[in-house]
Amino acid sequence: MMSKSTSARLGGLFSYRNLLSCLYQTLTAGIVIACAYYLLLATQENLEARHIESGFSFLSLEAGFPIGDSLISYSPSDTYGRALLVGIINTFFAAILCIFLATIVGIVMGVAQVSGNPLIARMAEIYVEIMRNIPVLLILLFVYGVVLVGLPSVKQAIEFIPDGFLSQRGIFVPKPIAGENFIYLMVALGLGIIGTVFFLKWAKKTLDTTGKSYPTIWISLALIIVPPVITQTIFSDVLTWEVPELKGFNFKGGWVFRPEFAALVFGLVLYRGAFIAENVRSGIVSVQKGQREAATALGLSPDRTMRDVVLPQALRTVIPSTTNDYASLVKDSSLAIAIGFPDMVSIGGTMIGQNGQAIEVIAIWMGVYLCINLIISLLMNIANNKFQLVER
Repeated sequence: MMSKSTSARLGGLFSYRNLLSCLYQTLTAGIVIACAYYLLLATQENLEARHIESGFSFLSLEAGFPIGDSLISYSPSDTYGRALLVGIINTFFAAILCIFLATIVGIVMGVAQVSGNPLIARMAEIYVEIMRNIPVLLILLFVYGVVLVGLPSVKQAIEFIPDGFLSQRGIFVPKPIAGENFIYLMVALGLGIIGTVFFLKWAKKTLDTTGKSYPTIWISLALIIVPPVITQTIFSDVLTWEVPELKGFNFKGGWVFRPEFAALVFGLVLYRGAFIAENVRSGIVSVQKGQREAATALGLSPDRTMRDVVLPQALRTVIPSTTNDYASLVKDSSLAIAIGFPDMVSIGGTMIGQNGQAIEVIAIWMGVYLCINLIISLLMNIANNKFQLVER
């Protein structure tokens, strides 16, 4: 015979409320599955009616269209898969570069908003309020159609750095070319990075035990830069530079950043940098005033107080909200189609117009954006866990 406790548990399991709840959940799941099955059948029927083949076999067919900006070799005789790979790499490169530059702009403008200088603080506030309240598409169109158009022609290009030129045709900068002894340069750079890691650990341990601090930023930069410079000086044919030269109606050689790419990066950095700046400002304000007072009592300078006391604590508030801005920035990069930059969406749209494989192309778009944002979320969550307070 069953015990009273077992009977009570069975009675609770098969109670009217639990059975009704299970019935509702089963019906809901059935409706979702039925809708998905209906959509699948309707999609197959529509594809057959339009004589469109489904599947990803079209990626092996010849693309037949040119791409203006490509970080890898590409020609119209390459496949659709190669063309889409070019778009994915362009999207990834533009997103990573925008995230890096927008973070720098956000930190500078965020700190400027809480600056003791009223003029600097007010100018930073104006920038943040203006950029956050203008649609990003309008910013991109303004940068591309107004700012870049106002640049000088190729003949009157501005040399903003040695052998680097700025014109209506884009940005032209020297291109590094690896020589036969380039491996020595990579070894020197690797040793410099390893030395920097050990130095930072030693400097932190020394600060915790003795209270003596070192200019870690400048020493780290020296450890990373000096070994490659010495290697370049000692060995020949390590690294050469291909310099852009004006030949005819345009520059030849070097790296070229076309106006579409420059407008995309500049516009997204200005827009998302304002949101990151507001995150930084709110994070700094969230740090208790007593922390600054304690740092001042210990004799720390205002710069070091901000760098070593305020910002590390503010990161606990800044990182979660900035993660959302990074994800939004990646998705905003799809607006590059409005200014003609060949990103993944632009190239995929051309492919849809040629072969009608809309479902497959859109599925690839969704998968790539999902993977990029999941990677960003993973890295930011790791950083967030590192900066959380550990209770004793």
